[in-house]
Amino acid sequence: MIDSDPTYLGHLTDISGSRFIALLDDRGANFEPYRELGTEEVTVGQVGAYVVARGRQAQVLCQVVSAWQEGDNRNIRRLLRLLPLGEVTSDGHFYRGVGRFPPLGTPIFIAESGQLEAMFDAVRRYGLHLGRLSQRAELRVYVDPSLLFNRHLAILGQSGAGKSWAVSSLLQRTVKLMPKAHIVLLDLHGEYGWRDAKGRFRSAFPIDMVRHIDARNLEIPYWLLTYGELVDLLIDRTDPAASVQISFMREVLHSLRKKGNQDLGIDRLSVDSPVYFSLKELYQHFKQANEQQFDFGKTKGPLFGAFDEFLVRFQSMFNDSRYDFLFRPKQRTQSRHLENLLRDFIGLGEPKRQITVIDLSAVPHDVRPTVSAQIGRLAFEFNYWNPERREFPILLVCEEAHQYIPSEADKRHQGSRREMERIAKEGRKYGVGLCVVSQRPTELSETVLSQCSNYICLRTTNPQDQDYIRKLMPEGEQDLADVLTTLRRGEALAVGEAIPLPTRFRLYPPDPAPASSDAPVAESWRNGPDDLDVGGIVDRWWRQQR
Repeated sequence: MIDSDPTYLGHLTDISGSRFIALLDDRGANFEPYRELGTEEVTVGQVGAYVVARGRQAQVLCQVVSAWQEGDNRNIRRLLRLLPLGEVTSDGHFYRGVGRFPPLGTPIFIAESGQLEAMFDAVRRYGLHLGRLSQRAELRVYVDPSLLFNRHLAILGQSGAGKSWAVSSLLQRTVKLMPKAHIVLLDLHGEYGWRDAKGRFRSAFPIDMVRHIDARNLEIPYWLLTYGELVDLLIDRTDPAASVQISFMREVLHSLRKKGNQDLGIDRLSVDSPVYFSLKELYQHFKQANEQQFDFGKTKGPLFGAFDEFLVRFQSMFNDSRYDFLFRPKQRTQSRHLENLLRDFIGLGEPKRQITVIDLSAVPHDVRPTVSAQIGRLAFEFNYWNPERREFPILLVCEEAHQYIPSEADKRHQGSRREMERIAKEGRKYGVGLCVVSQRPTELSETVLSQCSNYICLRTTNPQDQDYIRKLMPEGEQDLADVLTTLRRGEALAVGEAIPLPTRFRLYPPDPAPASSDAPVAESWRNGPDDLDVGGIVDRWWRQQR
């Protein structure tokens, strides 16, 4: 008998394409909100719990979205709103989407641990599990790594929700499972590699897995910048003469790239070719055009005075020592040096490592987008021209992505946004995956987020960000975004192609953990230092060395 089955809950009273309503069987006056199922105690109708509607022709796995009751004390009706996730076949296999809907009156049952475990059978063979189910801690949450990384991933959540924690945990487990992974991580705040109070270097990854590179030492020189990136860096688009400067830049840049690389024997060099050109000559062309006069000064040239703003901006950046790594390269001074740069960047240098962490924390804030876009372009171009791209997939992890992949409404950093959007739209074909990490999805490129097929969402309380995340989720699963405000630190909601069903789970703690924890205010304000080496702080500020 159904009534004697401890997993039986009630029956369906309302069915639509995206929602079911179920009436709980109150079992008279003896309704109990908890059930003992073997060794586990289950809460009846708990939001986020999984139930199964068992029809004669189909079984549909559903998730509880909300629960409420109607009526008075004499006639209470307890109801559940269910989100249908997919069908379960007679042999226990799960398929997303519902083709055959159950009829009214179909009984619903609590999904047991064994049933839920079977849902992950299709991806269990890959061995990559990210954590444990929040409501069933004995169950591991498995994902398909090919779909997770090749179809792009977004890790979203507010500050302090555990994004860096999630990135560290995910990459640590990925590399241990797949020792020939190739991952490039953009670290904007030095969270994944730092020095402790005694000056010892610490890393968020085991030392045999990772190579940390200061972006300044990696030395991505100016001549690797594309025409668009140079425009973003050197030209103020709000200048009334910006359009003239942009056009002149294209003409001069193309001629200088051709002039400086005649020895390479390359017939076709474009304005974007990654070959050396003289930055000083570029400046001189602008200066001469800006000062050009005829007839002993009686007639001014057609571009006289049009580049005043450009020349001032150029000189201020060129003379700023913080930009030396970009404008005054010491290692990458010839086109032939590109090979060694790519080896260092992709983890094929010495020593070879699966993860390359590029520390951008010491790079000036206004040039970070340009350097980040350059790194993204290098990753894409490397595999675009790599005949073994299918055997050498690359994952680019972009921390604080909203800072350099802005939405279209933000007119800054258009060049950097274009490069990352190119990876989002075309990277899958060339084995380049993208993982964007952000606390402000509303400020992030709509194109990049729309191309992500997988989302790991952590705690988010901002209403605008919640609504935005809800719209990003697959149709029919958008109500799951309601749980974002209730997630605990280190807890996440995962949805997408790589995971068999939308899942709320606890991430495994990373070991070692990144340096992303909050300052211990209470402890520090009780027992903190009485004085500081302010002179040392000033000296580091002067030298721009943290």
